[in-house]
Amino acid sequence: MNYESIETQTHLVEFCERIAKESVIGFDTEFVSEDCYRPELCLIQIAAGKHLAVVDPYAVDDTQPFWDLLCTPGRTVVAHAAREEIRFAYRFTGRPIAGLFDTQLAAGFTGIEYPASLGTLVKSIVGVTLPKGETRTNWRHRPLTEDQLTYALHDVTNLAEMHQKILADIEKLDRVAWVDEETERLQNKVIDAEESENWQRVSGSSGLKPRQLEIVRQLWRWREEIARSNDRLPRRVMRDDLIVELAKRGSSDPRKIRHIRGLERRNFQDQYDAIADAIAEGLRTPDDDLPKRARGRARTASPMLSQFLSTAIACISRQHKLSPAIVGNSDDVKDLLAYELAPRRGTEKPALLLGWRGDIVGASFKKILNGKLAIRVADVTENQPLEFFDCDTAL
Repeated sequence: MNYESIETQTHLVEFCERIAKESVIGFDTEFVSEDCYRPELCLIQIAAGKHLAVVDPYAVDDTQPFWDLLCTPGRTVVAHAAREEIRFAYRFTGRPIAGLFDTQLAAGFTGIEYPASLGTLVKSIVGVTLPKGETRTNWRHRPLTEDQLTYALHDVTNLAEMHQKILADIEKLDRVAWVDEETERLQNKVIDAEESENWQRVSGSSGLKPRQLEIVRQLWRWREEIARSNDRLPRRVMRDDLIVELAKRGSSDPRKIRHIRGLERRNFQDQYDAIADAIAEGLRTPDDDLPKRARGRARTASPMLSQFLSTAIACISRQHKLSPAIVGNSDDVKDLLAYELAPRRGTEKPALLLGWRGDIVGASFKKILNGKLAIRVADVTENQPLEFFDCDTAL
């Protein structure tokens, strides 16, 4: 492959100036995430028109000029399964990627299974088989071999053609607005996760009382700070089950804390006072400032109805050439049923009633619940043999 290897700040800035005029920029990243607080950027691969390059973030002082380019409107930015790429762009610039086209996401709107791997999409759309020889590469290692770099570049060389072909199918189906809506939703979710305190995701905390939840929140904050300062995975600092156990006991006495099984280990010996302080902060929090327990879904719908509507998502999706996994899941169905059958004041509309989902699935589900939409076997030879039809038009 004929490509540029970018290892200086000056070269990166000059390259970004050259590709800024391109209407389509494809890119991918290689990163390591299994042993650090946040994914560590190890390589950037870029394909824009006739320009092909790899950027070594370890050699370049600051890769921000590239992220600034991606977050400036004026072009289409193509990536595959771009969640981490969105996160990197936001961390460097504080902005979402402008004009993002995620090939994995967009392909789901043409009936291709979601989420499909890059290799699967390239094979089915472009007819090229990607190499698999470097799937276990340690991308931190330097120097990278020519085979490793070539392998990495294959992840971007087909992006422009994939964008062109997927976009043509989306335009034929008149779904460009749907893809744009879902891309914005994806970027907002990633950014919200970056900005939010995700202590509610501590496993096992959902049934705790408000005071216990506040202790979970304070311990989560302590754990995040330790993980951030030491560049460690939070769960390696303290497991979720230990946070929940500390919250249940509700004691800020360091002697009692150290006698909890799992907390007597050596790595906690210099943290007992800090853990106790976090718990004490949770105990001091005024009642009015305590977190509210999550309200459970109303249990008014029968399990059979929930299962039926979950199956209906697949049927309706197939009829509209949509990947069911992009449309919704069983939790989305339960949210819709709770909203429709046992509405609560101030409850937000469920996802299946919003935007394009509301037009396709929400409208159909309302007809099903009102007995105006029926089901039949359309083709017993198909993997998805069922289809829905209006009762009023039935013979």
